[in-house]
Amino acid sequence: MKNLVTGATGLIGSAIVRELIKDGEDVRVLIRKTSDTRNIDNLDVEIVYGDIRDEDSMAKALQGIEKLFYTAAYFSHWAPNKNVAYEVNVEGTKTSMAAALKAGVRKVVYTSTNNTMGAHGAEKPADETAEFNHWDTHDHYSISKYLGEVEAMKFVARGLPIVIVNPTIVIGARDIKPTPSGQLILAVANGELPGYVEGGVNIIDVEDVARGQILAAKKGRIGERYLFGNENMTVSDYFKLISEVAGVKPPAFKIPYHLALAITYLYELEAFFTKKPPASTASELKIGRKYEYYDCSKAIRELGLPQTPVRTSIEKAINWFGDNGYLRKAKDNPDH
Repeated sequence: MKNLVTGATGLIGSAIVRELIKDGEDVRVLIRKTSDTRNIDNLDVEIVYGDIRDEDSMAKALQGIEKLFYTAAYFSHWAPNKNVAYEVNVEGTKTSMAAALKAGVRKVVYTSTNNTMGAHGAEKPADETAEFNHWDTHDHYSISKYLGEVEAMKFVARGLPIVIVNPTIVIGARDIKPTPSGQLILAVANGELPGYVEGGVNIIDVEDVARGQILAAKKGRIGERYLFGNENMTVSDYFKLISEVAGVKPPAFKIPYHLALAITYLYELEAFFTKKPPASTASELKIGRKYEYYDCSKAIRELGLPQTPVRTSIEKAINWFGDNGYLRKAKDNPDH
């Protein structure tokens, strides 16, 4: 059975490719000419070039495809041009799903995010029925992914067999960009965070997400959403765990929310001039403060979603970052 993976050079997409190859599946990947291909170099895959926003390239990529693993997305909480998030995450969805419907694809696993279910506090972990509540954060990644998911569901009504998966914070090896999740690990491990704002997060290993995607293609019910996550923990506990693994002191100073918010606005102002992503954004802070706790029992029960211990996932991420030059050298870090 032929599989197409979009976003195949990224953290989640490349992990799916590797899992499919382990299963002996034929894999085609859609990438752009400008993509960093280190995550798929030397893998036994068929490469086609194109863009999820381009109808012709999607039509060509989908020829003979039975399963589509749709992971391509604009994943950043900051962008010099906010419209890019909507062009990729919303318009790209509409174009790609229309092409998949026309091509007669037998199963689509559509990668969304936990952000489309919002965050509803530590006392009530959200499940797949939770409603989006991030409008007030002005987080264009979250809003564009929510609108993209809405568009995907419209194609279910038109007969396209889509299963939606919603990963929480995904970490692990081969985070080459790195993603915002990887950037946070590096900030803690490199001693770049003077303090923290308390909140809540849910963490999952990228390899668990990849295996879960394949399970979703086999067992997932059409039109259903599945939260892919593992352990809920406070931001301070998460940072302590990263610090333990990295051998550094954790951020000790609890920063008042409004002071932290002012700092993130300064980060964003600096990014406006440098065109480099800020260390943190105001929208990320607003989301994290809401406590992103989730009940992921549906995916575990119906799909058999794996649950690698979070400490193990952090170890894999930090070991990979260390082996690939992302971490400060020990001699530069007195706490290492």
